[in-house]
Amino acid sequence: MKKLAKVLVLLVLALGIGYGANAQTQKIGYVDSQAIIELMPEGAKIQQDLQAYYSELQAELQAMATEYQNKMREYEANQATMSNILRQSKEKEIVDLQGRIQEFQANAENDFAAKQEELSKPMLDKIKAAIDAVVKAKGLAYVFEKTVILSIGDGAIDITADVKTKLGL
Repeated sequence: MKKLAKVLVLLVLALGIGYGANAQTQKIGYVDSQAIIELMPEGAKIQQDLQAYYSELQAELQAMATEYQNKMREYEANQATMSNILRQSKEKEIVDLQGRIQEFQANAENDFAAKQEELSKPMLDKIKAAIDAVVKAKGLAYVFEKTVILSIGDGAIDITADVKTKLGL
C-alpha cells in the first residue's frame, strides 16, 4: 500500500512538473483591433452609414418634439377657454405624446445598437479570421486585446502588424 502511495505521489509530481514546463512555453500575443478597424475601408463606410441612420432617428425625434411643443403652446394659449372635457382630452393627448417620445428614444437607442452590430459584424468576422490565421501561423496559445491588458510583459507578442498584413492593410 505504501509503495502504491509513493508511485501515485511521484506520478502527480511528474505530471505537475510537465504541466508547469508546458505552461511556461505557451506563447501569448496581443492585438490592437481598434488600430486595425481604423485602417479598414469598411470602417469608414460603417461610420458613414451609422451617421446617416442616426440622422434619420434624430429627425424623427425632432419632429415629435416639435409636435409636442406645438401642442403645449396651443394648450397653454387656450386652456382658460376650454371646457373641462376638452382640457382633459388635450392633457391626455400631451401625456400620451410624452410617453411616445420616451418610448421612441429608448427604442432608438436599441435600434442604433442593433444597426451598429449588424453593419460591423462582417468586418469583425474578417478581422477575427485574420487573427485566427496569425495565431495558427505563430503557434500562439492566447491572444488578448491590447486596450484591455493592464500590463504587457517582455514575452508577449504584438500581432497587430501581422493581422494588418493578413488583411492587406
